[in-house]
Amino acid sequence: MEEKICHHRKKHKGKKDIEMLNNRLNRIDGQIKGIKRMINEDIYCNEILIQLYAVEKAVRNLSNIILENHLYSCITDDLKEGKIESIDEIVNLFKRFNR
Repeated sequence: MEEKICHHRKKHKGKKDIEMLNNRLNRIDGQIKGIKRMINEDIYCNEILIQLYAVEKAVRNLSNIILENHLYSCITDDLKEGKIESIDEIVNLFKRFNR
């Protein structure tokens, strides 16, 4: 991604970046709709669980992309400017993710 949105300021994402994120979200949305259909059609639980795991993995991958870009853009910029409070932001994110 070229530019990111940070919690304390806003940066404009490139059109290509927004498109990539939306494509991933659309795939996840399609997977969720497929799981709903499977439940309504009373598909075997094993198959539903496999699809739920796929959604979980897709969401985790999307989170990792956004986190990586946040680290390489917003946090890197802050550290270059001497704003070390951004380290607290990252530490708090990791604490929240590991609950």
